[in-house]
Order: sequence, then structure tokens, then C-alpha cells
Amino acid sequence: TGSSLSLRMTKADEKKGTDMLCRTLVLAAAAMMSAGCQESAEKSEKPAKAVVAERGYTKLFNGKDLTGWETTGGAKWVVEKGLLIGTQGENNAPGDLFSTAGFTDFEAVVTYRAEWPCNSGVWFRYQNPGKAYQADILEWKDPVCWAGTFYCPGKMFLSMNKDEKLVNRDGWNTIRVRTEGKHTQIWLNDKQVADVNDDTTDSGRIGFQVHPGAEF
Repeated sequence: TGSSLSLRMTKADEKKGTDMLCRTLVLAAAAMMSAGCQESAEKSEKPAKAVVAERGYTKLFNGKDLTGWETTGGAKWVVEKGLLIGTQGENNAPGDLFSTAGFTDFEAVVTYRAEWPCNSGVWFRYQNPGKAYQADILEWKDPVCWAGTFYCPGKMFLSMNKDEKLVNRDGWNTIRVRTEGKHTQIWLNDKQVADVNDDTTDSGRIGFQVHPGAEF
């Protein structure tokens, strides 16, 4: 996010809570953009400072409004002080925010923090609800896994982050996704948590999820 999501093509290949307290996903207006070395998130009330964008990255979130994005569902998406914030709608309604552009092979970096409990994630190569990938932002009980887990609709978890200590529950976290051909890698706070070959989808949009339910 060019402030919340930054994207670098690996090829020159781009296609044109409770009723009283909704759970919140905040995407920082400060992305980690260096290709192989993101700064680890510290427990802080402020997002980590952005580093200078490496040549070849594209900022998908401008830090001002939702230009280049479109919403689905009943969740609420707003931009406040450079932050992209998603919350459940009325009666814990869910929703998603998707880029209007689609992408094939790329490296994406997202800095986020969440209000827990949370079940959210970063969609990528999203074509439809049954054909997509997601870098999860969650705490799952069976099987036990944490944010950074690699999810695919219909296949469930293609790879699981089983190390709870990698997650900064009280502050900012950075997810980096690199996908090229059938090969996808995911890092959470500089630690690789997924290295998978799968051919469910080879292109699609990037997005963010707000999950339904009072338990989230």
C-alpha cells in the first residue's frame, strides 16, 4: 500500500465484532517496499515508517481515497489520516475491497494491524469466490494456525503458519506475497511462512476481507 499496499511486477505482465463493537482491520499508509528486506513490525501505536520505494513498485493505495478500488458486501471501508480502515457493517455484515485492476505475477507488500479476534486476509489472484488465494489474518483453532497462513477456497489451507510468536497482536505487521507462475511465497514480519506450488488461479485482483460474524 503505497502507503498501505505496494506492488512490484515480477514480469511486465499486468491485466487491464459484536453489534456494539465491529471488528476492525487497519491498513497502514506506510508500506515496506524494499524487495527482499522488510523492516520487522515493532509493538507501537504507529505503523512502521515507509522506506524508499524500490524501482519497479506500484502504489495501489494512494493514502487519500478509494480510487482504483471497489467494494462488495456490507462492510464499511474508509480512509482516515492516510489509513485504509475496514469494519463490519450492520449486524456484523461482511465485505471485501478489491483492486479494479488484475495482476498475474507480482510481489505485494501490505502493512496492517487488526482488532482481535479477527478473521480477515489479503486476497490475491482473485477471480471469484471459488477461484482465489488469500494470505490470512486470523487465529484458527482446528487445525491451529495463525496470520500468514495460505488459504485457497475449496482446498482450505495450502500452508499454515504454526508460530504464534511471529504475530504482533498489539501493533503493526507486514505481509509480503510473491507469486510467479504456480509458485507462491509468503512472509510475515520477515519470516517465510509459505512456499507452495499450486495452479488454482494464475491471475486476478488484489483485495482485503472483512469476515462476517460477532465472533470476529
